Amino acid sequence: MARAFPIDKEAILARNALLGSLDPADRARLADYAVVVRHEADAVIFQRGDPGDGMMAVVRGRVKICNHSADGKELVLNILKPGDVFGEIALLDGEPRTADAVAMETCELLILERRHFLPFLDRHPRVAQRLLAVLCQRLRRTSTHFEDAIFLDVPARLARALLQLASAFGIPAKAGVCIDLKLSQQQLGSVVGVTRESVNKYLGEWQKAGWIAIRNGYITVADAASLGALAGDAEADQTAVPAARPAAAGPAPARPKI
Repeated sequence: MARAFPIDKEAILARNALLGSLDPADRARLADYAVVVRHEADAVIFQRGDPGDGMMAVVRGRVKICNHSADGKELVLNILKPGDVFGEIALLDGEPRTADAVAMETCELLILERRHFLPFLDRHPRVAQRLLAVLCQRLRRTSTHFEDAIFLDVPARLARALLQLASAFGIPAKAGVCIDLKLSQQQLGSVVGVTRESVNKYLGEWQKAGWIAIRNGYITVADAASLGALAGDAEADQTAVPAARPAAAGPAPARPKI
């Protein structure tokens, strides 16, 4: 169950990529409308079909956006980190949610209700333009996801997913770039849209080949060039992953020392 609690909402807005460019007065006005809530790990934030009454920004933790088939199979559409926003589609059109949002760990979210944020967008066209850019990025990601599912075989899709995760969540490690996101093989299969058995097979092969290393549930990309070649991205290499990434707020989980 979500719990609201006091926090410096203006400071959160100032750090947000979408809203950080607002002048202090506008930020303070928007902060008056915002509320910050906390969800425990595995909590359902909203479900597909729920009323679309607001947009959310991740303050702390990670959130997965997913859908489920009639027989319960999960497809992970996106994994969000602090600074990312979600729920913007329903915010704009007022229609029901198009997917589920689930807390992957204890997370804090800043919520802006539609009835307050839409009039704010009318007065701040630059923010509206940035929000449109976010929507375009999501559309491009969805298009790429479907193209991969149609045109790429399983190992290529899995290799590309690892490189994308390393780019989004990578931190430097001795053997390469560690994906700072603990995913089970079942969860990784849900990201790619393949079975756990297929994930197990290829991760095992790539670990033996020295392309990746796995320890304590964390995957380190050791040979991005080989994964990139398999994924059809000849330019992929270690430089595609940020050299450093600010640590998330709060205590971090124990990470592998590879």
